[in-house]
Amino acid sequence: MTDTPAKPIWTSFETATKEDFRALEVYEAQYNAGLVDRLLDALRALDVPAPAYPVTRYEHSLQSATRAHEDGAEEEIVVAALLHDLGDTLSPYNHSQLAAAILKPYVSERTWWIIHHHGVFQAYYYAHHLGGERNAREQFKDSPFYRACVDFCHKYDQAAFDPDYPSKPLAFFEPMVRRIFARQPGHLELTSAS
Repeated sequence: MTDTPAKPIWTSFETATKEDFRALEVYEAQYNAGLVDRLLDALRALDVPAPAYPVTRYEHSLQSATRAHEDGAEEEIVVAALLHDLGDTLSPYNHSQLAAAILKPYVSERTWWIIHHHGVFQAYYYAHHLGGERNAREQFKDSPFYRACVDFCHKYDQAAFDPDYPSKPLAFFEPMVRRIFARQPGHLELTSAS
């Protein structure tokens, strides 16, 4: 028989005790340990037909990551390429920001910036065909990460719609994702009074 913790009786954070927050801390650590599994499941959920695209969003993600890996990109860029469109289904008009928010605690500022802005940079390839401004990315030309984002979109994103490209399977990337998300994110910066 296992001990089941008593059901919490607090109804707001204001009424919760230190012990309640300690119990939450333990629970959250256990729950958060499953983050990578949930991300991989969300990625697999992108494997649905997208009739206007030559490949599914899932295949596009695998292909983007494979292209980054084959290009010799650092591991966090490969993982970012794998997850860069994860927000497509939940947040289609700001999917870049959603993916960047997921990655932010685990990657460098450069990688976060690339993913956060890749939607604007990707528009370079199609906006002018739809009456938009293809050079909208120029508003970021003074950023130290501008060129890296141009390269990311050109080499790994816009080119990753080839149904004949030999993408690596998700199992190949899973250890990389686990390593990146094993980094200490520093969710709460708690400091003790000295």
